[in-house]
Amino acid sequence: MLQTPIKTLTLDEFLKLPETKPAREFINGEIIQKHKPQGKHSTVQSDFVSAANTVLKPQRIARAYSELRCTFGGRSIVPDIAVFTWKRIPRDENGEVANTFAIPPDWTIEILSPEQSQTKVVRNILHCLSHGTQMGWLIDPAEKLVFVYFNDQRILLFELETDSLPVPSFAESFNLTVGQLFGWLNE
Repeated sequence: MLQTPIKTLTLDEFLKLPETKPAREFINGEIIQKHKPQGKHSTVQSDFVSAANTVLKPQRIARAYSELRCTFGGRSIVPDIAVFTWKRIPRDENGEVANTFAIPPDWTIEILSPEQSQTKVVRNILHCLSHGTQMGWLIDPAEKLVFVYFNDQRILLFELETDSLPVPSFAESFNLTVGQLFGWLNE
């Protein structure tokens, strides 16, 4: 029996493909479709970006982005939230925010969706950390908890409403508790 070899795409070939909704990611030579965000995921995502940008953007400390493609280290991923310090935001020749972000975020945040593989999401967080990201969060709305991944390979769990969530040093002016984070689901 003769088998036809499956043609694999390179990262460059993948990046030339049209964008899809939900986005696709290029991980270890494979194209992986992200899950469609649902209500809890979208609420936490949009409220976090708004809250972080309200505190960090006016002082030009950092900026949070939703669903921003980041290509680095042989992968092209789309974190649910990517936060970049102001000085690291890629700019084009006009000084405007560039369309292409070929660097890891300073802070990566993933929000677990129902039926999504936690392993796949953790792999993306660890990939970011191994390429210079300062901190990663994995938010689980169903369990009402947050795993915080530090760049020194520590992992801590936060689940009490009063727990203050650690943030990277550049974002120390942004304060958020577990209760505030998941309280957005009641608004």
